[in-house]
Amino acid sequence: MRPLLPARWLAVGAFTLFTALNYLDRQTLAALAPRLKAEFQLTNEDYGWLQSAFYLVYALCAPFAGLFIDRVGLSAGAMVSIVVWSLAAVATGLVDGFAGLFACRMLLGAAEAGGIPAFGKASATYLHPRERALGTGVNQLGLSLGSMAAPLLAVYVAERFGWRAAFAVAGGLGLFWAPLWRGVHRRVGEGTAISPAPHASGAGEVARDARLWALVAGNILIMTVYSLWTNWTTIFLVQQYHLTAAEANQRYAWIPPIFAALGGLFGGWMALYLMKRGATVMQARDRSILAGCLALLATMAVPLMREPGWAIATVSASFFLSVAVSANMYALPQDIFGAKRAAFAVSAITSGYGLMLTFFSPLVGFLVDDFGFLPVCMLSSVLPLAGWALMKATTFRAEAAA
Repeated sequence: MRPLLPARWLAVGAFTLFTALNYLDRQTLAALAPRLKAEFQLTNEDYGWLQSAFYLVYALCAPFAGLFIDRVGLSAGAMVSIVVWSLAAVATGLVDGFAGLFACRMLLGAAEAGGIPAFGKASATYLHPRERALGTGVNQLGLSLGSMAAPLLAVYVAERFGWRAAFAVAGGLGLFWAPLWRGVHRRVGEGTAISPAPHASGAGEVARDARLWALVAGNILIMTVYSLWTNWTTIFLVQQYHLTAAEANQRYAWIPPIFAALGGLFGGWMALYLMKRGATVMQARDRSILAGCLALLATMAVPLMREPGWAIATVSASFFLSVAVSANMYALPQDIFGAKRAAFAVSAITSGYGLMLTFFSPLVGFLVDDFGFLPVCMLSSVLPLAGWALMKATTFRAEAAA
């Protein structure tokens, strides 16, 4: 009997779980932020600097993580990454102040820098080019599952055993992934759908390619909306509508990640649909990204909603669109540079994303403390369109001329 899904999608499923655990550990801090702010007497700007600690190290380590995964192989690289980040998450529950939180976020950022590059290499290894945006969309299920589980699991455990136990549970779950992948890997092997890199064979050549740096800059601008709802949804609900942290997490904060998952699948489907109608891979990416960035202008309306239910509906739509765009953005390095250098190429735009958050997170905290969320949402709504315009003038034009 023919299997329901090709074996390569089993590998993608395992790495989707890998991503879910990555985001569960990453987002536990966001879910527990109001508790930690109260216990350690932190401001929103202090919280922004905690995010910066994570993302600065994340950004600096991502290229090295990509090179490491390309060199030692997908399996070994992914296992090292998840074991170290799981231990860092557990250690967060042992801290006694801001300095300890800061140090643990730095360690977590260093280890989690291998997460997205590892999935990028898995996607480029096991999937055909036409499937990669859909694969990125499937991976968004993992991001969304982790983001959705974080507030629910964190509140459930914290209310019964304290917030420290929530970090221990979230981190401990990651240690079960390595034996799971060993079993999957024995079944699926090293991958049979590998497409050769069409333009570059060495990391140095990839690093000197202007299209890579255009991808990095474009992604920095495009991902601002995504970063806003990933890190600030709970605080937005608490500050804007005077909810408790438990109310915000249990009633609302888990909803947008569901729409984010659907957005990833939609972005992958849109690109596949356009290709079936005659568009090239690059034309499909271009049109899908433009449509999403135009629709994201509606993000500026989020803080104007009078009720938290309407606000979370608008947040969900914004999150949906940002992830639909992201599905195609993160497929582009695989399209251009192929499977051999996929981890390194994906790590470059991951690094740019981390650098953006290093500076954007404290800025968001400052603006929220002094002016509220309206200027943040207005700024975030227009930057993705600027990112698409940069991509149109560089990467898409270069590919069209090739």
